[in-house]
Amino acid sequence: MAAPSGRPLVTLKLATSLDGRIALANGTSKWITGEAARAEVHRLRAAHDAVIVGSETVIADDPELTARLDPMPEKQPLRVVADSRGRIPASAKLFSTLEMGPVAIATLENTDLDANGWPSTRGLQFWMLPAGEGSASISLTAMMDSATRAGVGSMMVEGGGQLAAGFIRAGLVDRIEWFRAPIVLGGDGRPCLGALGLEALAVAPNFTRTSVRELGPDLWESYLRNGGVR
Repeated sequence: MAAPSGRPLVTLKLATSLDGRIALANGTSKWITGEAARAEVHRLRAAHDAVIVGSETVIADDPELTARLDPMPEKQPLRVVADSRGRIPASAKLFSTLEMGPVAIATLENTDLDANGWPSTRGLQFWMLPAGEGSASISLTAMMDSATRAGVGSMMVEGGGQLAAGFIRAGLVDRIEWFRAPIVLGGDGRPCLGALGLEALAVAPNFTRTSVRELGPDLWESYLRNGGVR
């Protein structure tokens, strides 16, 4: 299902402590939530046409971003990485698991693709995009256009905090699926969202909670953007 504008429907997935942290100050994050919550994340991946993370997440965690279920889904989501500076190492698991499903690298249009040793092989796409306003990061609007051309009707944002904040600032998040573990990491932990630059509460993005479920010790909260997809 697509969002009303015709762009892909965007789900933001968060897995945090009670105080909204995704990792300790030293980067340790495995595992904040429990096994049942992680299993639901894999089901959510399988239910979306694409999943996206930032380059920092790939560098720090080296994820596969596949939906690992039993039985395995017939089709894996397109795995997208927002990498404006071409920082992903050629050794990343995303490249060594192309037989499981395609990967798209969303990068700036002036990135030298030959300089980083990325493989040139079937299953690997490059979305060459303009910069976003006032930033060296890619334009998320242009990226969504590329996703639409690639046949993506739904996309799940999995991390990190800067990418998630960028989607919210751009008004692109339609749903939030928030997995919250009963631990507290404190102010020196890494936040689930980067800065939004808000100057008034009246302009803060607003969501309605639609459900709360228990998953072992964790809570799974679902939200819809007010005025968005229903």
